[in-house]
Amino acid sequence: MEPDTRLNILVRRGEIEATVERLAAEITRDYRDKNPIMIGILKGSFIFLADLARLLDFPLEIDFVRLASYGSGRETSGMVKMLQGIRSGVAGRHVLVVEDIVDSGVTVAFFLESLKRKKPDSVRLCALLDKPSRRRVPVNINYLGMTVPDKFLVGYGLDYDEKYRNLPDIYFLEEAV
Repeated sequence: MEPDTRLNILVRRGEIEATVERLAAEITRDYRDKNPIMIGILKGSFIFLADLARLLDFPLEIDFVRLASYGSGRETSGMVKMLQGIRSGVAGRHVLVVEDIVDSGVTVAFFLESLKRKKPDSVRLCALLDKPSRRRVPVNINYLGMTVPDKFLVGYGLDYDEKYRNLPDIYFLEEAV
């Protein structure tokens, strides 16, 4: 951690677990007979997607896409780069995109639009966290874990300059005074 920054807990692991269980129940209700493909947006979604997928008791496929719009800072650049595309075919499939946090909406909106051009039967978005106060682009979140305040978050897959992803709780970074 940088010397002028400290971590403050925002969401404890027990609340995260309960939220993931609720989302899994909602997704199970809607996808049980659809053999969906879950697409995680890397790197942030990998822990959330793994916990969520283990709670789903029906056939599904998992793929990942790697997008970047932040670099090493705390602010989105507004430009999205596709670093790794999906390898699975989605035409005629039910697709569930899994994201750790929807912030500005720029990255996920970019990806959802690119997916829709591939002609899936349906595309829905599951996000653990939503930060609507930062939204630049409208995004419809079909399965939402929780809404969070406008703070820079780390832990449970979320990072700052590739650090803190491994923390089991979600924290906000605060500048020390």
